[in-house]
Amino acid sequence: MATAPYDEGNVFARILRGEIPADIVHQTEHAIAFRDLRPQAPVHVLVIPRGTYRDLADFAAHASAAEQAGFMACVSECVRLLGLEEGGFRAIANAGPNAHQEVPHFHLHLLGGRPLGPLLARA
Repeated sequence: MATAPYDEGNVFARILRGEIPADIVHQTEHAIAFRDLRPQAPVHVLVIPRGTYRDLADFAAHASAAEQAGFMACVSECVRLLGLEEGGFRAIANAGPNAHQEVPHFHLHLLGGRPLGPLLARA
């Protein structure tokens, strides 16, 4: 099955181009972090790479080592800035329709600020 091309019109691409405002928490050469518009926890931040990667698998396979390290450094700094180190946090990357990925640009959800409970209910 062929992989769909990157959608330059997705909302995160538009945020990166400055077409849509975002409540930015932190940004670096390789990544940008901003508050989710529909937070699922007291702290809910999205971290996205500046490159055009559809999902985690695409990012892992095609991003340079510098992009990958820069992305993770941004995540680490966000955890510190948001005060999530002590109480803990959850980092989630949804990929594809079965995981309910809503925006086809790789992004990591950082959630915290309260006990989050189990990740999934048993089927």
